[in-house]
Amino acid sequence: MSVALDVARHRAPAMGGEAFHAEYLQALRLIERLHRLLLDVIKDEFDRTGGADLNSVQALLLYNIGSSELTAGELKTRGYYLGSNVSYNLKKLVDMGYIHYKRSETDRRSVRVSLTDKGKQACQVVHRLYQRQLGSIEAVAEISADDFRTLNRALMRLERFWSDQIRFRL
Repeated sequence: MSVALDVARHRAPAMGGEAFHAEYLQALRLIERLHRLLLDVIKDEFDRTGGADLNSVQALLLYNIGSSELTAGELKTRGYYLGSNVSYNLKKLVDMGYIHYKRSETDRRSVRVSLTDKGKQACQVVHRLYQRQLGSIEAVAEISADDFRTLNRALMRLERFWSDQIRFRL
């Protein structure tokens, strides 16, 4: 396998030098900017609906937990958050009454979390926001289901590429 990885590492970009470089850097900037904008949109929604005690990262964490009962490790391995961010935000969310926190029956070192009623209400705010956006994104932003399919395929390949960079130390 390392021979194949060495070959892939030294293969010339398909698009050609400068154009490929510029497109890649533009994609990185867009990914960063879109993530920040998503957090701003979520924060704005909570400011408008009266849930200003939550920050946008915490609200997104509640949404990603949803109806599941998970460990902090599961949230991390699913790729949602870094370890220290998860622990810090989970503790804050427990203190604010958004999350139930209980030790695992089988492994006392492991903690399972689920949403309280207050956490479920916050999760619903994010869900309603996404539903409202779905109602207008095609008409207003002119983004179709096919556009999203193409975008998602490219992002999944990029995710795999970056994961392999870490996993195989490329």
